[in-house]
Amino acid sequence: MAGGAEKTRELTGAQVLVRTLIDQGVDTVFGYPGGTVLEIFDVLMDHADQLRLVEPTHEQHGCHAADGYARATGRCGVVIATSGPGATNLVTGIATAFLDSIPLVAVTGNVSNAMIGTDAFQELDITGVTLPITKHNYFVRDASRLQEVLREAFELALSGRRGPVLVDVPADVQRALVPFEELPPVGARPPLEPSDEALRAAADAINASERPFVYFGGGAVASEAGEQVVSLARRIGAPIGCSLMGVSGIPTRTEGFLGMEGMHGHAASTQAMSACDCLIALGVRFNDRSTGDRATYAPSGRVVHVDVDSSEFSKTLEDRVEVQGDVRLVLERLLPLVTNATHEAWDEQVSELVARERAGEDRREGLTPQNVMAAINRRRPAQVPVVTDVGQHQMWAAQGLAFSRPRTFISSGGLGTMGFGLGAAIGAALGTRGPAILVTGDGSFAMNLAELITAADNDLPVVVVLLNNGVLGMVRQMQSLFKRSRHAATTIAHKADFIAMARAAGAAATRVASVGEFEEALARALAQDGPTLIECPIDPDEFVTPVLRIGASMDELIVTMDDVQARMGR
Repeated sequence: MAGGAEKTRELTGAQVLVRTLIDQGVDTVFGYPGGTVLEIFDVLMDHADQLRLVEPTHEQHGCHAADGYARATGRCGVVIATSGPGATNLVTGIATAFLDSIPLVAVTGNVSNAMIGTDAFQELDITGVTLPITKHNYFVRDASRLQEVLREAFELALSGRRGPVLVDVPADVQRALVPFEELPPVGARPPLEPSDEALRAAADAINASERPFVYFGGGAVASEAGEQVVSLARRIGAPIGCSLMGVSGIPTRTEGFLGMEGMHGHAASTQAMSACDCLIALGVRFNDRSTGDRATYAPSGRVVHVDVDSSEFSKTLEDRVEVQGDVRLVLERLLPLVTNATHEAWDEQVSELVARERAGEDRREGLTPQNVMAAINRRRPAQVPVVTDVGQHQMWAAQGLAFSRPRTFISSGGLGTMGFGLGAAIGAALGTRGPAILVTGDGSFAMNLAELITAADNDLPVVVVLLNNGVLGMVRQMQSLFKRSRHAATTIAHKADFIAMARAAGAAATRVASVGEFEEALARALAQDGPTLIECPIDPDEFVTPVLRIGASMDELIVTMDDVQARMGR
């Protein structure tokens, strides 16, 4: 409605929906039109000066874009889709956000109330479909409840352990006239405060330790606790590691930070975490990629676990101390309770692990994945987010890229969604109002390359760094190591010319043959409007190390390429 209108007025459900989004401070929505959302998209046209609509080529990638927007900004992403296949196309994107605890509101249309249960054209129970992968979802039968439901959806998505919420709105609800009153925006509920008893128990366990290790993840990033994480580690004399979701949570160059741990993490970080006598776990959930075989995982029973979600406590490891609360608030109250400490023997042990890791670093020349990451480090401005798809390139990026600001590494961790990257990079670029870099592989890129059309149509400075090895690298690597090099269905060698396809979509594109060429191409791409594809051919036998057989114990970690060759009998 035009400015100056009465504060309380009668609007259609679609108008209520759009006005509520605006009142919530939403500035960008990702959406694809269809028959049951005609009313919503009609109203969006009336508010184009307040609410930017970005239309993807596919609803899944629109959902990933809303997800990337949320990860880059800390705000709630919004995606809109029609009923039936439009709604089901959101499912993978919603699940991706759910498993990584990303705040998202998905709005779907549905057939009119009178047609529900008749198997009408494109009727689907999307609330039933998404029940296991949302924090909550709503089927709004009555337009008079729509504003209340939407506001509650934002509050839920942003509160506690963040996550996606779905709101399904029948077509007749969108047309119905109801009173509307402008209300101030709702945000997250006050963060959960820890109990004094739990804080004291945590401090006692930490103060008694001789080999403490601080391990943080996405929960620490969500609560903006980076400064407190570093302060705790320095006070207690502990090295620091992170999960994949924690990458960029503290500056990479922080003293004592060993990097990502786990089956494809930094060896020193993984080995130090296994050797500690007190693991201070901050906003992490100990998935199998972090622990390997949990029955043999060394820190089990010596864990001080801090999380806003109590369902994570002792879910996969037996915790010694459990502290429920917002990570930043917990650390602020815990810091005065822990004593300053140094641990010379532990420092020496960790230093030896770091030296051993560095001795095994890949120092080859040429267009190797490691050298591509080093070139990105040299050319990427600190505020530019890096997004990845899923596979070998994801691990090379997590291991090799350096970050100095939080929310600048964006990747699908829990679900491991190939095809996540380009949509998420579009969302990140829109959220930060600047360039975003996507590091991807040819397998993942083939799943989402149509979104170059979206990036080009919207003049978005998304730089796609495509590591093209002609194979599904991560699965092929596992086949090489654990299936006697029987490469079943992993040699893809697409005949497609990605350079020509990118140009046809409206993007700039180039193929490079050296690190120097890549660095020059990246500098040009970051300086221009619109998307750019930089294709980097790499050897199909490039491996990610360290690596662990799924389900194996962490003491079986294959650390270097020498270990790989020995495993393969070469």
